[in-house]
Amino acid sequence: MTHPVTRTRPTALAVWLIIAGVIGWWAAFSLTMERIHLLANPDAILGCDISPLVQCGKNLASWQGSLFGFPNPILGLTGWMAPIVVGVAILAGARFARWFWWMFETGVTLAFVFVIWLIGQSIFVLGTLCPWCMVTWAVTIPTFYAVTLHILRTGILPAPAVIRSGADRLMGWVPLLAVISYAIVAVLAQLRLDVLGALF
Repeated sequence: MTHPVTRTRPTALAVWLIIAGVIGWWAAFSLTMERIHLLANPDAILGCDISPLVQCGKNLASWQGSLFGFPNPILGLTGWMAPIVVGVAILAGARFARWFWWMFETGVTLAFVFVIWLIGQSIFVLGTLCPWCMVTWAVTIPTFYAVTLHILRTGILPAPAVIRSGADRLMGWVPLLAVISYAIVAVLAQLRLDVLGALF
C-alpha cells in the first residue's frame, strides 16, 4: 500500500498563502476605506459602485455587511494576516505542531463557510455583486481547498491511507477545483441576476 510522501516544507502552498493573504488583505483594506468614506458621506458614490448590479455600497450598508456588529472587512484586515505569516514562516523553515495546523484549518474553514454565506446573501438577497467581495471570494475558496488537502495528505488530520493518497493527487488540481467553484457562482449569479443582460 502506497502512502503520500510527507512534505516537511510545502513551498507551493506557502507561496500561495502569501499571495492569497496579500490579495485578500488588499481587498479588505479597500472595502474598509470605502466603508469609512460612506460613513463620512452617506450620499457618496463609491469607487466600487460601477452599476446597480456591480457595486459594494449596498453590501456595506446592509446588516449582512456588519454581521458581527462591525464592518466585515475588519475581519479580513486581521484574518488575512494569518496566511501571510504562515506562508512566510514555512518558507523560513518553520515546522508547526499538529494543533497549530488544526487551528489554522479551523480558521480557514470558518472563512470559507462565511464566504459561501456571503455569496448566497449577495446573489439571492441583496441582488448585487460587490467587486472587492468577489476578490475575497476568489482567494478564500482555493485557500480552503489547498490547506484542507495539505493537512489530509500529510496525516496532520487523521484519515485512512486512501483518503491521504486521494488528497495528495487532488492537490495538483486545486486551480481546477477553484475554477469549477467560480463557474458555479457565475451560473447562480446569471440565473438569479441575469448578469450578462445587465452588463450588455
